Amino acid sequence: MRTRFALWLFAAALLSCAHGQAIRPFTSDGCTLWPDGKPGDRRLWCGCCFTHDMAYWRGGTEAEREQADAALRACVVEKTGDTRMATVMHDGIRVTGSPVFPDWYRWGYGWPYGRGYQPLTHHERAQAREKLREYFRASPGGYCARR
Repeated sequence: MRTRFALWLFAAALLSCAHGQAIRPFTSDGCTLWPDGKPGDRRLWCGCCFTHDMAYWRGGTEAEREQADAALRACVVEKTGDTRMATVMHDGIRVTGSPVFPDWYRWGYGWPYGRGYQPLTHHERAQAREKLREYFRASPGGYCARR
């Protein structure tokens, strides 16, 4: 009986450590390692990248990452009509944005490194929503706002 209780307590402690981590405040640098626009409109597709950053910061499943990357590509095509550039951006993030890389722009970068592809719990989704509210209270226009 005592051994079973000790095992239960150990398992509960492990689960609380794994699920008790807080998401860091949201950050964005626009189109990481890529221009936010072109001469004449230096922020042309910045909004596409900003939305993509919100998804990458929040993280989640592998399918959610694929959706975020496809949405980035579609948004850039819509803003520019340049399918080749949008495809290069898409393919680049598919290669470099994996959660296995300890980069500041990896999938799930708001969480401590090592989370990988995991669906967010109800509590984690609530944390992320609150952090985004805090970000937009401090920066109403977001990263891409014209100043």
